[in-house]
Parts: sequence; C-alpha cells; structure tokens
Amino acid sequence: MQVRYATNPRDFNQYDNERIREDFLIENLFVRGELNMVYSHYDRLIVGGAIPTSTPLKLDDPETLKTEFFLERREIGIINISDQTGKVTVDGETYELNKRDCLYVGKGKENVTIESADASAPASFYLVSATAHKEYPVQKLTREETVETHLGSDAESNNRVICKYIHEDGLKSCQLMLGMTFLAPNNMWNTMPPHVHDRRMEAYLYFDMDESSKVFHFMGEPNNTRNIVVRNQQVVLSPPWSIHSGVGTSNYTFIWAMAGENYTFTDMDHVDMEDMK
Repeated sequence: MQVRYATNPRDFNQYDNERIREDFLIENLFVRGELNMVYSHYDRLIVGGAIPTSTPLKLDDPETLKTEFFLERREIGIINISDQTGKVTVDGETYELNKRDCLYVGKGKENVTIESADASAPASFYLVSATAHKEYPVQKLTREETVETHLGSDAESNNRVICKYIHEDGLKSCQLMLGMTFLAPNNMWNTMPPHVHDRRMEAYLYFDMDESSKVFHFMGEPNNTRNIVVRNQQVVLSPPWSIHSGVGTSNYTFIWAMAGENYTFTDMDHVDMEDMK
C-alpha cells in the first residue's frame, strides 16, 4: 500500500505542478489481476482499485495497518464501476455486484475477498475505507435504489444527478460517506461555485471517460487555486482546506467519498465567486 502524507496549505502554495500531482493524484489504481491501495493521512482514508481475474483478491495489508485484519478498526465501501458482474464475499457470505452496485462492509468483518464472475471479462471495483468506532451490518445498494438529487442546468454547463450510496439516508456507516455524480451530455462542470468543508476530506474518482477526455480538477485555497489534469479512472485526494471542482473536455462520472468530523452532506462552507483567485 502506498502512503500519502498531509500538507500544510502554506507549503502547498510553493508546490510546482509535478509535486502537486505526486502528492494528490493517484494514477494507477486499476491494474488487471491486482488490488492496489493508497493510504492518505487526511482522515486516514484508504482508496483502492481491484480487477480480479482467475484468483479472488483478498482485502488485506497487515504491514501498513498493523492490525490482525483489515476491518478490525475500519469500514469500507466497494462499488463495481464496470459493465461486468463481480462478487464480494464477507465472512463466507457472497454478494453479487452489477454495474454501479455498492456494498458496505462494517467494522469487525475479518475475511473479505473480491472476484469476477467471469475471469476472462473481469470486473473493476473501487474501494474506499475509513476508520470506524462502531459496527454496522453489511448492506448492499443498487444504483436504482439510491437517493437522487438533481442539480445545475444546461445553461451553466453543470446539469447533473447526485446519487447517494453511503449516507444517513442510504447505507448506514460510522463515518464514511460515498456517492456518485453523473453529468448530463454536453455538461462539463462539477461543484462550481465551489465550497470547502474544513471538517472533512474528500476523494474524487473520475471515470466513464474515453481515453482522449480529460478533467481539469481545481484545488487549493479559494484565493490561490491550482489545477490537476486527470485521466480516466484516476483519483484526486482533496484536503479539508481545499476547494474541489472540475471541468471536463466532455461529460464524465465521478465517485466522491468523504470522512472526517461530521456525518452530514450539508456542512460545506460556500465560497463567493468574487473571492476566487
């Protein structure tokens, strides 16, 4: 597991493009036959990508976590982001995940394995894990069962649907929150005007993009912004002090995940566009 450390915003202001990408962009999570994970010191969030082929992939990393098993003091959300069917087995019970289905696995579950229904056409899974102090049961939610919020407009190029998976109105968790946002065709902007939420960090997985498409992800303090050019199936780690907004060369989909102090979707501090620099 790779480890990423936290950054003081005053130090961040001195970073060049290469250092920003090195600290905040995760480029190669999804590798066929592998489970890859990144541990962030922002709220101890872990993000991962898994593409199981002929052998199931076990959720495990005792060397990094120094625990007996991965979810000893953690919880996790797992989403199938591919068209192929996959399976997650938790302590002997198997859950089938189709495209955009989500499985929440709570603290205390010892054995978690991930596999594809067809090894020759493997599924791709995105994983997000946060620390947890309370146990919640294993729960599955399909895309059709999610709570939807419609935001934006074509005139503003940000017509989008937010689907909440792990949330107080969806799959119950200790502190992890996770959802998916779909931009309508001919719409490119997300989270603009921007906001920060100093009590929680956030991670963005951008996907469902063709290989020629790019997203310009804006980050930094509102009065001193930077950007990262993001490609398909790449993740940006967003610190609590940073805005997190993006514009694409075409429409795209992204998964947002949060962990930190509050368990609410609405604790953001909105930024006046006049204060943006």
